[in-house]
Amino acid sequence: MPTHKSAAKRIITNAKAQRRNIANRSRLRSAIKAVRQAANRTDALAAYRTATSVLDRTVAKGVIKKEAANRQKARLALFAQRLPA
Repeated sequence: MPTHKSAAKRIITNAKAQRRNIANRSRLRSAIKAVRQAANRTDALAAYRTATSVLDRTVAKGVIKKEAANRQKARLALFAQRLPA
């Protein structure tokens, strides 16, 4: 148990932030899966646009690092381009 009042408040704040980060990460994973599960190139490219938006928002919120998002976007773009039209 925390001895200071501010430490007790930080426990609550950290728990809130953790829940928020988990939700953002879950949304991100779902967007990436949508690209991976697309049947053809047009569906994959539409899902890719959504996924890049989610990736950029996740970076802006500080959940993942910018380079990690760029790497994911590059891999997803390659995957989408290689699908049959």
